[in-house]
Amino acid sequence: MVKPWYKQFWPWFLIALPATVVIWTIMTVIVFTENSVDLVTEDYYKKGKGINVDISKVNIAKELGLSASINEKGNSVIITLDKGKLDHFPAINAMFVHRTLPDRDFTQLLTADASGNYTLTLDHEMQGPWFIELSPHNSEWLVQGRMNFPIETSTQLTN
Repeated sequence: MVKPWYKQFWPWFLIALPATVVIWTIMTVIVFTENSVDLVTEDYYKKGKGINVDISKVNIAKELGLSASINEKGNSVIITLDKGKLDHFPAINAMFVHRTLPDRDFTQLLTADASGNYTLTLDHEMQGPWFIELSPHNSEWLVQGRMNFPIETSTQLTN
C-alpha cells in the first residue's frame, strides 16, 4: 500500500527548503529595520553650505592661537583650553557627535575653572569614536577634532 503524500519524507523536505529561506528573509528584514545606521544626514545640502562657515570659524581660532586637549578620568571628560590671545576663558558649548549613532549626540555648556579646565561629568564612560566641537556662546570661533574613547593620555584636538 502506498502512503499518502503528506506522510512521506520528500514532499516535506522540498517544502522546508523554500520555507526556511522565507523565514530567514523575514528575520533579516526585521533585524535591519530595527538596527539601522544613520550615516548620511538628511539635511546634507544645508550641512554642505555650512562647511564654508565652519572653515572660517576654524581659521579665526587658529589666528587667535586657540587649541584644546581632552583628558578622561572615569566618567569625567576634562577639556583644557589654551586661550591664546583671548582675555579670559569663555563659557563654551561642547558638542559631542558620535560617528554612527545619532541618538548618543549631545551638547553641553561648560564653564572653566581658574586654570582653564572645563569638566564634563557623565553618568557613564565615553566609548567609541566621537567628533568634538568647541565654540563660545557667540559662535565666533571653532575648535574641533576627532577622538576615540576611552583615552589613556591627554589628547590634542586638531582642526
